[in-house]
Amino acid sequence: MAVNIGRGAIIDEKEMVRCLVKGEIGGAGLDVFEDEPEVPEELFALDNVVLSPHYATYTPECFMALCELVAGNFEAFFSKKPLLSRAVDN
Repeated sequence: MAVNIGRGAIIDEKEMVRCLVKGEIGGAGLDVFEDEPEVPEELFALDNVVLSPHYATYTPECFMALCELVAGNFEAFFSKKPLLSRAVDN
């Protein structure tokens, strides 16, 4: 079983699709894709795949935590303190 709700590029999407089509992986639950908003066409035909439009962070709890983190980072920045989270290089 493959599950990816983080970043599309975390897994080799082409290899995952190949393995799903050949039955080498039992199933997949995917909320993110390598080349969003593009989704590999083969995935739509598979009964063992659940696709979601990148809603993993759209829960009330996650949204509140994100708001608290942003507010905390603003407070730290303007107080000249270390940020609660660091910048991530792409």
